[in-house]
Amino acid sequence: MSPKFAAEDRKVLQDSSRFHEVHSTDDLPPAVVKLCRGDEGKMAEPGQKWNATDAISDPSLPGKRLIWAAVGGDYYVVHYERGGIAHTFHVLVAKLPKGEAKPKVVWSAMGGPFKDYAAFVDVLRSGKLDDRLDYPY
Repeated sequence: MSPKFAAEDRKVLQDSSRFHEVHSTDDLPPAVVKLCRGDEGKMAEPGQKWNATDAISDPSLPGKRLIWAAVGGDYYVVHYERGGIAHTFHVLVAKLPKGEAKPKVVWSAMGGPFKDYAAFVDVLRSGKLDDRLDYPY
């Protein structure tokens, strides 16, 4: 289940000046990307081919695709889409302090797609992201 979103973490994320966007999984720590990929093991880069529906046309393609990510200090915000019976959009927030190997999931929710980090922050401030259910990352 998605952890309760601590006020301190929410405040950090709302300070968009602390974050810069990245548009490749190569720009994120592998352990953070692994949190989003789950057991599936792969995530497509933005614009790459992927399996967006449950009608699998190519089993070698991943079922998730990165939209964008943002990095700010120890925080990583990953916005991605997931294919299957329903095409859904997700946000995963992880914290990985320097020198540590295992990131901690700070919060996750369904929602989007968000054009960029600023659009995400606007919706975050409004409280309209769905974090009530236990969605698999």
